[in-house]
Parts: sequence; structure tokens; C-alpha cells
Amino acid sequence: MTEEQPGGRPRGREDTAPLSASGDGWRAPGDQTPPPPWAPPDPSPASTGPSYDESSQLRPAYPPPSIPPYPVQHRPPAPRERVPRWVWPVVSGLALVIGVVGGVIGGAAYENWHRSSTQGQVSGGLADSGTVSQAPLPPSNHSVASVAQRLLPSTVQVTAEYQGKKDGATGSGFVLDRSGHYITNNHVVADAVENDGPIEVVDQNGNTYDAEVVGRSPTYDLAVLFVKAGPSLPPASLGSARALRVGDQVVAFGSPLGLSSTVTAGIVSALNRPVTTSDTGSTSSYINAVQTDAAINPGNSGGPLVDLTGRVVGVNSAIATTGGTGLGQGGNIGVGFAIPIDQVKITADQILRTGEARYPVIGATVDTADTGGAGAKILKVTDRSPAARAGLRNGDLVTDVAGEPVADGIALIVAIRAHQPGDTVAFTVRRGGSVMRLPITLGSQVG
Repeated sequence: MTEEQPGGRPRGREDTAPLSASGDGWRAPGDQTPPPPWAPPDPSPASTGPSYDESSQLRPAYPPPSIPPYPVQHRPPAPRERVPRWVWPVVSGLALVIGVVGGVIGGAAYENWHRSSTQGQVSGGLADSGTVSQAPLPPSNHSVASVAQRLLPSTVQVTAEYQGKKDGATGSGFVLDRSGHYITNNHVVADAVENDGPIEVVDQNGNTYDAEVVGRSPTYDLAVLFVKAGPSLPPASLGSARALRVGDQVVAFGSPLGLSSTVTAGIVSALNRPVTTSDTGSTSSYINAVQTDAAINPGNSGGPLVDLTGRVVGVNSAIATTGGTGLGQGGNIGVGFAIPIDQVKITADQILRTGEARYPVIGATVDTADTGGAGAKILKVTDRSPAARAGLRNGDLVTDVAGEPVADGIALIVAIRAHQPGDTVAFTVRRGGSVMRLPITLGSQVG
């Protein structure tokens, strides 16, 4: 038995009979009819093949009439003309040079503007300028020589133009911090500032450096100088005048009569001494001063007054003469005055931060001619001023400020300026036969 494949052919042997188109047997190749030529399917509806219909799920066997039946051969785009390789380094280098030059010019312009407007200022004030408060000597020190050795390197001579003469004004100063700032009196540099004259500082070794004024206060007779790229001098240690007692030993440094690096010693003669100086033109400086018998002469102005621990407790500013209190050419008679370092620190901090100093005001005019000792007479109260808002009136007599007695008009001004703008201070006022206490919040003014 033989096994059949599907289609009825026996399995197990090969077909030996060739197929013919007519099924009538084999023909020679030459006798065969050639096939018809090939043509694409007829796109007409009569074609029997599948056709495209939007409802049909079949894919069309031919492309729609709007699409060509064969791929269209697109010509490749013409290659762009290549830029020579050497151009790119040149362009990049030129752009870099322009950028650098522009940055340098812009930076220099900004730096010049910024320097001219904020020369020597420190946004954080004394807290960021590098001041020193640690006493260089122990409390047990009683040697003036030790104090001199510590402070002389921090003391400078200050020269400034005065009435057209380059070094017409000679004073003193000391190193305030590690940022190139120096303290001196305003009256030493006032004429030079107003006339755009030169100011110089001279160190202990005689080296001279140009100085700029960061800011100044005619009210407190103080100025802050700045020396750019100056000498690396040690800052003086800043103490407090509040710790002083009458009789404490103090040492004065400066350049009296142009004699640089001069040291004199004495004691504290009095504290909280109201002093006015009028040698700064039309503006008077009112100082709540430390009085000393250490020899102070013209040229000492702006130099430090130092305690025996080596800390600055005041800035020498004025001397008493037989003609009064001031800065004239009279010599020392044993009564000199220094601005308390506590006020110096406040004013210097304001100047470093903003370039200007501010002082407290109440908005009233006081009689400075009457020194009878009964109190300070108010001549006029300005409308809408702190004094007016507190109820102070014309003719009132102020006898006490913040618990401290006031003898006259100058004493009242000094007492007010011992506080700060914004402080609320109690005033004891006598009006007719009654006495009252008026709290006044102090205003502010630049000067």
C-alpha cells in the first residue's frame, strides 16, 4: 500500500511527468507560447482585484490616483560653500578681545564712579573695618614708657592745606583700624576740604602718604581719613571714657608745634566738662569733654589720649587759654580737653557706613549767653519739632536732662549731644512756678 500526500499524489516517489500549460504533455521550448507582457493592475472599476473604499478595511493594492505609483527621486541639495577653517579662530579671538576690552573699560568706569562716591566707606562700619578693643597692657601697668612704646607706632602727624599753604595746618591723628582709616579733628582738615587742598599723614618713620577725607563732623570736631595702599600700622586699641575717674593717669600723643611723636603725661582733671570751640569759622563744636592736665598744645589736635592699659579714651581737641577755650596759638596752661572715645566711635561708625555724621536735635533755640547756672532758657521752639510735640514752650527753663543737672545753654546742648538720634530723653522743665518732666524723642541732623 502506498501513502498519499494531500492532493491525491502517492508519497514515496518523485513526479516524473512534467506539467504543461494545456495539460497535454511536454513541449519543446521553442514551441511554447511566450507569456503576455507585464502591465500594472488596471485601476478601473472593472478590475477584479481589491479596490480602495473608505469603508473597506483592506489596504489598496495600488496607490490613490493623486500619489505617484513609484517613488519620486529628489535631487540632493547642493552642498553649501564651506567657510575656510582659519576664519573661526580669528572671529572667536576678535570676540574675546572685544569682550575683555569692553569689560575692562566698563569695570574701570564703574570703579572710578564707585570710588569717587564711596571712597573709604565700609558698609558694616567699625564692626567690619578691623578695629581693636583688647587692652595691650595689663591693668596693673603704671609705666608711661610702656604706653608710649605701644602707641607711638599707631600715632601719626596730619598736615593739610590752610589758606593756600600746603602744610599750613598741622595736627595729629591715630590709626583707627586695619582698613586704612585714621582719626583726627575736623578743624585740622576743614579748610583743605572746603578748598580741595591736599591732606597728608606722616608715620613715626617720617614716611608721607596722601589721605582722603571719608567724612567729617563739625559738630563733634571729628574727621575720618583714608589712606589707600598706605603703611601697615597697628590700630590703636579703643577703650571707653565711661571707665575713667578723676585722678586717673593718662598719656597724650601728638605733634605739638610740629614736633612729631611727642608724649606727655598727666591725670584726668574733670569729666563731662561742657566745652565749645569756635575756631572752625561760623560753626561751633560742643564737646562733653574729658579734662586733663597733660600738656596739650597746638598740633596735638586729633591725637589720642590714652589710659595706662594702652587704650584710647579720648581725642585731644582743645586747650584753655587766658583768652578762653579754643585752638589759638596760646601755649599749654595745664587745662586741655579731649572728646570722649565713646562719641568718637559713634561718629566714626556713622561716617564709615554713610560718609556723613548725624547728631541729635530737639528743634529749639537755647540761650548760650546766660551762664548764671540756673538752667538753660529756651528762646524759641520750632513748629512740629520734637520739642514742640513733647510740649516744650518758649521761655521754659531746662534744669535737668536724663537725670543730669544742666547749668546753662551750652550744658544743655552738650547733654543732648551725649545721646543719639531716636533716643527718648526725660527733660526736667521749670515753667513759671511749676516743675514738669517732658520725655522728648530726639530728632536727627547731618553735621
